[in-house]
Amino acid sequence: MQTQEPIYLSRLQHYLYCPRQFALIELEDIWTENQFTAEGQVLHQRVNQANQQKRGSVRTVWALRLANVELGIEGVADVVEYHKQADGSEIPFPIEYKRGKPKAHRADEVQLCAQALCLEEMHGVDVPEGALFYGEVRRRHAVLFDTELRDLTTQTILACRTIIQTKVTPKAIYKAKKCNGCSLIDQCHPKNFGRSAAAWLTEQLRKD
Repeated sequence: MQTQEPIYLSRLQHYLYCPRQFALIELEDIWTENQFTAEGQVLHQRVNQANQQKRGSVRTVWALRLANVELGIEGVADVVEYHKQADGSEIPFPIEYKRGKPKAHRADEVQLCAQALCLEEMHGVDVPEGALFYGEVRRRHAVLFDTELRDLTTQTILACRTIIQTKVTPKAIYKAKKCNGCSLIDQCHPKNFGRSAAAWLTEQLRKD
């Protein structure tokens, strides 16, 4: 994987929300903002205004660039706290800021776990846990990076890599609540039997 283009950490969340959404963004370069994505951008901009600070035994870094060369992933962590240990070493504690509230699916947790995998390779230490901070409830949601979550994260990375290598956009599976909340619904056309957005657009131009 070292010689391949890296997958951005935020794209893992897109894949788990909807593999087709991931493919539209990654393969067809389609992206559209809606209320939810715009609110998320504002939240991240506020978080990333500072650089770093130190309070007691905790050193906090904002907007930290991350990468795991072996897995072929990279991105930016909103916040990483470095907790100083008795022996002088530091244990990273990643924190990802999200709009809304905790979700039933694990997409946010996978994105955070991928950050931990980057931090582990970068610093050569175990990163056992992190947190998700949700703007609606205004509190941290602790996330343990256990074997199950790590396996799901690596499987998601491999699934994303497969889509990139095969260059196949998955067919749409229309689910009203999920699709109506997606900023790409007008480009995806999920009720049109899951053809690629490019193919759908070509057909519409022929009709015109």
